Amino acid sequence: MRTEDVLAAIATGLWRWDNAAGTVTLDAEAARLLGLPPEPGVYREAAVRSRFHPVDWNEIYGVVNLAVTEGTLAEARLRIVDERGQVLRTVRSRSKPVVPADGDTESYVLIGTLQEVAEPQPGSSAADTPITGDWRRSREAFLLDAGRALAEARSTEEVLRVAASLSMPGFSPDGLAVFGSAGERLTIIGHHGQSAGEEDPFTDMPLDTDYPAAEVVRTGRAIYLPSPEEYRRRYPATWPLARRFGRQSWAYLPLVSSGRTMGAWMAGFQHPVRFSPDERAVLSTVARMLAQALARAGVAETERELSLGLQRSMMPTLGPDIPGMTVAARYVPTGGGLQVGGDWYDMIPLPNGRIALIIGDVQGHDVRAAGLMGQLRIALRAYASEGHRPDAVLSRASRFLSGLTDAYEGVAGDDEPAAPRFATCLYAEVDPDAGTLDIARAGHPDPVVVSADGTAVIRQTAGGLPLGIETDSDYPTTRVVLEPGETIMLCTDGLIETGGHDMATGWTRLRPVLEEPTEDLEELADALVQAVHGPTSHYTTGPLADRREDDIAVLVLRRERGRAPETPARRSVLTIAQAEPERISVGRQLVRELLHDWKDPEQVDSAVLMVSEMATNVLVHTDGDALMAAEVSGERGERRLRVEVADASDELPHKRRPGEMASSGRGLVLMEMLADAWGVDPRGEGKSIWFELYEGGGAEV
Repeated sequence: MRTEDVLAAIATGLWRWDNAAGTVTLDAEAARLLGLPPEPGVYREAAVRSRFHPVDWNEIYGVVNLAVTEGTLAEARLRIVDERGQVLRTVRSRSKPVVPADGDTESYVLIGTLQEVAEPQPGSSAADTPITGDWRRSREAFLLDAGRALAEARSTEEVLRVAASLSMPGFSPDGLAVFGSAGERLTIIGHHGQSAGEEDPFTDMPLDTDYPAAEVVRTGRAIYLPSPEEYRRRYPATWPLARRFGRQSWAYLPLVSSGRTMGAWMAGFQHPVRFSPDERAVLSTVARMLAQALARAGVAETERELSLGLQRSMMPTLGPDIPGMTVAARYVPTGGGLQVGGDWYDMIPLPNGRIALIIGDVQGHDVRAAGLMGQLRIALRAYASEGHRPDAVLSRASRFLSGLTDAYEGVAGDDEPAAPRFATCLYAEVDPDAGTLDIARAGHPDPVVVSADGTAVIRQTAGGLPLGIETDSDYPTTRVVLEPGETIMLCTDGLIETGGHDMATGWTRLRPVLEEPTEDLEELADALVQAVHGPTSHYTTGPLADRREDDIAVLVLRRERGRAPETPARRSVLTIAQAEPERISVGRQLVRELLHDWKDPEQVDSAVLMVSEMATNVLVHTDGDALMAAEVSGERGERRLRVEVADASDELPHKRRPGEMASSGRGLVLMEMLADAWGVDPRGEGKSIWFELYEGGGAEV
């Protein structure tokens, strides 16, 4: 009896599908099962394909491609329909794809059998006869959930944790292991389902080991072992090591990313698994997603490691302690990319025994900004170590950065010229003994001085253009005196403006933080950063939410207290040059900030008016500069404000009685009307005119 007759007797037909030629050869039984005339023949692919239900055709197409890739059997259940879409019968296909010697996977020949597996269902439509049922829907839902979870994993540890928690529909593994290849060695990256130490024999092995995972990495093909007998037959050398885990089935799949086999994934089962085409498809899909997730996590971890290395190399630790002073600093990157940017701070011991504090911000927060920042920081250190004054250090640094950005033009990549960069910077030379800071500023935010009683005031200082804008720029120097217990805060604009704020609203947000009493500068530095990146700010939506659009650098310096009075005084000093009459407005603002909690607002307005009048008289009637000193002392509610404006002229002012049409001569009259006390004191060189206001309203004894 012929083989064809035997197969026909059990309702089994033979077919041969030539994918390259587009033809299908059927015997009589196969043709009958497909609803064609029951006789042998060669048919066009389209004629045979029209007999399959469209949903099942898509399924068999994926199963065949998987079998071609792995060199295994293709097995599927198919519904056969007639010209009207009615289901005639259900058949099972078992076929072996044969790939030509040249390895062209598109030219395979499919040789196999068709066998009827269910009773015909005449009169029923294809839509009413589902084959896959709930399992297929569960599989699709599982793959969607697994893909989303793996896509959200940001580190190798998270990827392995997600892989261990995957619950596959109907055949969940009880043990998992991920192997990675490096050179000619195979190592375990992570595992689940084994006790600690049980994986030791597999931790590190040569790639030529007779072990399924090693073979998968060598060949790039999956290996399915449905029974212990199959494992023992194919891998007798390593079977004794695998036997002690008590598993019944194993699947080893390659982890392929960008066309390269980067490792293998093992799934072990306590119950027998046949590894049907559907189950293999699920495992292969999970392996592909797992490989992509591991590749992404590896890139992210490399970037984080590079970022931390750049930060460690570019952000110096604060130098030796400053006698009589305390320093704290913080640097916070934007949170995206390589976590590096152009902000920095530095503390440099100077040849004259003083200390230089530097804080700056190079435009941008990318790798190029970080590179420019590193070079500029080195240049500033070199100029400062030579003993130059603050203005000379910044002038030289501006010339250096201007030449450096010119050299960068035209090397941005992709034939696109690189735009020149600039940098803002504040350089302060600190004299620890006298408590003075000589400050030169290049387009940087002004420092903030917090008095010993906790009042925070923006200390406006003279400044010039940002570094790198012009080759030759001047940077005037301003002297700030820190009294015992006072603190000065230097920061980049990211601390003030991050979260949708401008300079005004950002200062309003930071002022309560600076005025909160604290003896620990480290706590103050943390509180300043927390005010921007704290939980409330980070999770709030709207225009003031934390968007992390700029880096943050903060430097805080405090002069330690000596034997100070119980209620320390607030003091501030300002120089108003003849060539800078606009700084009179700075003096007015300084007085307002010193009196921000004064009980009587009208007295504050009076003080501002008298300061403006005194400073204007110096600039109009003398040839020298005006030096304004303001001090608030005493207990709250009974405080005293004393303001002095000194100049180098020996000519004393005289009280006059101006007429109604006179444009001057009313300054002393105003002071007599508004001040609780005032006077003019001659000095060795020049004079000082002063006034006092008392918060309680009465004259002091």
